[in-house]
Amino acid sequence: MTNSVRELQEVLTAQAASDGDGVKLKRVFGGNDLARFDPFLMLDEFGSESAADYIGGFPPHPHRGFETVTYMLEGYMEHRDHMQNVGKLGPGDVQWMKAGSGVIHSEMPQQEEGRMRGFQLWVNLPAEEKMTSAEYQDISASAIPVYKVNDLTIKAIAGSLRVDGEEVSGYVNDLTTEPGYLDIAVENEQTFKVQIPDGHNLLVYVYEGSVTLGDSNYELEAGKLARLSHEGDLLVQADSGTNLLVISGKPLNEPIVHYGPFVMNTMQEIEQAVQDYNSGRLTAGSA
Repeated sequence: MTNSVRELQEVLTAQAASDGDGVKLKRVFGGNDLARFDPFLMLDEFGSESAADYIGGFPPHPHRGFETVTYMLEGYMEHRDHMQNVGKLGPGDVQWMKAGSGVIHSEMPQQEEGRMRGFQLWVNLPAEEKMTSAEYQDISASAIPVYKVNDLTIKAIAGSLRVDGEEVSGYVNDLTTEPGYLDIAVENEQTFKVQIPDGHNLLVYVYEGSVTLGDSNYELEAGKLARLSHEGDLLVQADSGTNLLVISGKPLNEPIVHYGPFVMNTMQEIEQAVQDYNSGRLTAGSA
């Protein structure tokens, strides 16, 4: 590990979008030129006090070739899939689903009023794993490790990183892309470091408060995502009351061909996925 500090490479502002059956959300990143986020493909933040913004949910839809990670902050959502899995997500819960060769699932709200808020992250799969069997797991809030480091409260969803020298090990490990996924709450204004493996991509998303990163004077406010350089430590200067996601992963350095709910390596594989879905073969062997 070097002693250098990662530099700010790009800042994106989450954009208003709609998905599923009219669910209003903020698309943090996704769409074009995905190689710069490798191994990550998309991050959405959903959240509203108004049931009209989320009540339609995400009716049955397919996926192939990647993983989805749903992290709830507030509210209740139910997952159902073709493998007969039923998962009920509440505040603080995480669902980690590998679509692999094919899954058809729905994500529907389990409330008719009140606030619903959370995130969905898409993580790419390497070519050799894209056609493996679909897998699904619910991770309860109580099972996710929580660390106190100085005035930080760190919820460690995935990976093994170090924060101010203290090892922080998440619930999910041993994946090819070596994802790190931390939700960090800052109680009092402070500066801290996160050690990220050199060569890994690093994304920071602020959803409450503001931070400055590295040696820059740029204030990263809520609703903004930073992509940083690939070498050195993450240096964060955070205001009190700040909440941020630190997301890191090992790039696959493979071609990315994205078409709707399918992410493969070639257009021929995308065309096959569409054919398989239309013919009812997408989930063959994983039911």
